[in-house]
Amino acid sequence: MPTADIKSFFDPETSTVTHVMSDPATARAAIIDSVLDYDPKAGRTSRDSADKVIDYVREAGLTVEWLLETHAHADHLSAAPYLQSKLGGRIGIGAHIREVQATFKKIFNAGDMNTEGREFDHLFEDGERFAIGELEVEVIHTPGHTPACLTYLVGKDAFVGDTLFMPDYGTARCDFPGGDAATLYRSIRKVLALPPDTRMHLCHDYPPDDREPVWETTVAAQRESNVHVHDGVTETEFVAMRTARDKTLEMPTLILPAVQVNVRAGHLPPAEDNGVSYLKIPLDLL
Repeated sequence: MPTADIKSFFDPETSTVTHVMSDPATARAAIIDSVLDYDPKAGRTSRDSADKVIDYVREAGLTVEWLLETHAHADHLSAAPYLQSKLGGRIGIGAHIREVQATFKKIFNAGDMNTEGREFDHLFEDGERFAIGELEVEVIHTPGHTPACLTYLVGKDAFVGDTLFMPDYGTARCDFPGGDAATLYRSIRKVLALPPDTRMHLCHDYPPDDREPVWETTVAAQRESNVHVHDGVTETEFVAMRTARDKTLEMPTLILPAVQVNVRAGHLPPAEDNGVSYLKIPLDLL
């Protein structure tokens, strides 16, 4: 099987990594977990991060077929609709986004929001396979952080979203609506059952002060030294650790704007009669 070319972009404001994965034989590509810049103090969006991806895609002569989301992010806004308007491609996410939409439709009292995933061009099922040029992509449902989390496996490259971080940082939190630590543990064990030399491409890195951000590791490295879930850690031990740790964490700075945009496939809420889109802040609810 051919090997994908991968170019990654790190956004220091949200510690998010966007990956451009392409087939060298056909120059067909997917953009995974894109970032729309957002200033929460001013409520202003901008597109510098997405424009860097666009510049790379055009300079490399790539044709974008897919704008893939590993899940509905709570820490950054997706730039998928903007990228689609400039580069084309279909926006895809896991089929369980319907559950996430149903949860947050109630939280935001969002009458416009459906719970059928219609904002997305395609909803992936567990085990589904599709092609990007000559590359075959396998979809692995890896819930726990959210119900809709996916891993995209392309040969020896796995794009795991927030399920796992670098071994010195650990694993995703599970205290968002629909999250579950036991489910996450089982998803992680499924990913760590891949061949040891499988490269894992992460959606975030939160490095300690003594190293620069990195976003690629291997199954072998995770099994050996992930601080939360290395080989030998039982499900009971992991659930106890993850539950206790999550109780100490603050909500992400951008969770409220991010989720209500990302469950709409990156689209802003419908403009009101003055032509302006508004984001809601539910008080004393979360």
